[in-house]
Amino acid sequence: MLNSIGYSVYLSNFEEQKEQLSKIYTKDSYIFTTFHMSEEFDNTYIERAMDMCSYIKNLGFKIIGDVSRKTLEFFQVDSLIKFAKQMNLSILRIDYGFTEEEILELAEQMPICINASTVTDDFIHTIASKNLDVYGIHNFYPRPETGLDEELFRTLNKKLKENGIKVLAFAAGDISKRGPVYEGLPTLEAHRYTATYAATLDLLLNYGVDGVFIGDGIISKYQADLIFGFIDTNIINLPVEFNDMGKELYEKEFTIRVDSPRWLKRLQESREYSCFGREITPEECKVRSVGSVTIDNISYQRYSGEIQIIVEELPADEKVNVIGHIPKEYHILLKSIKNGTKIRFVKPI
Repeated sequence: MLNSIGYSVYLSNFEEQKEQLSKIYTKDSYIFTTFHMSEEFDNTYIERAMDMCSYIKNLGFKIIGDVSRKTLEFFQVDSLIKFAKQMNLSILRIDYGFTEEEILELAEQMPICINASTVTDDFIHTIASKNLDVYGIHNFYPRPETGLDEELFRTLNKKLKENGIKVLAFAAGDISKRGPVYEGLPTLEAHRYTATYAATLDLLLNYGVDGVFIGDGIISKYQADLIFGFIDTNIINLPVEFNDMGKELYEKEFTIRVDSPRWLKRLQESREYSCFGREITPEECKVRSVGSVTIDNISYQRYSGEIQIIVEELPADEKVNVIGHIPKEYHILLKSIKNGTKIRFVKPI
């Protein structure tokens, strides 16, 4: 359905996003938007909403429209199918106000998204038994401390996917946070203050999510390049702030050793590459905090030159130099760097 990443557009700030949309279009791109936010309603809303959807469709995007009973009332239509045709929607995301019978009737006429965060087990089984074109898209959570926890999220996704329903979720954006709270629009609370790229990879690789939407709208080119770089190559670009000892490692690719322990990741090629081409003297032998990148110095003899990424804090060792740190907003990437994964060190922005 998705090419793994979609964006969100809201009528209240559409004019600001308009120019960027044409630059970020890729084949099969989806846009999520909503039609039941009371604070956006005014006497020009319907005309502006129709113009927005027409503009988005003409760029080539497919649109997922978030609707509720309030949508029908405000647009003065008696059918969501008519509304979807009027607004050029590809998929309806059904929010509150509709019975399960009404939702199933809609699903027999066009693709729909159900609320993956609140759907019941019985309704999941009913959908699965009817072989309908139905997706599960989670809520996003504007208020801090209200996002889903990891255990619940994993449980919900397992039930949906076991019944053949693809799962979509939200990551917070990085350019601007949507009001009125301005604290990001993630599905998982753990992602509220992480980099969009790190949250996206976590959703795709660790929770079985089939596609990710940016809750706050559109993301920076840097974050988008990191995401699509992974989608295209399956190599995890790892932003690291290297000191002078480590700067020559930028843009170099490594493989995580398959026998790396839980508390650190060993880079398979580091010693055989002889990356530094010189004797590595003891320097910056300090506590190896989470997200540190280290290199063994000459005191470790034949291990000299081995590079490691620290997953759990380790004490200082006079035989190990700390040469860089992964910025905190990317720490969640450590969950995605599995043994056997290929990584590339890149400069953070």
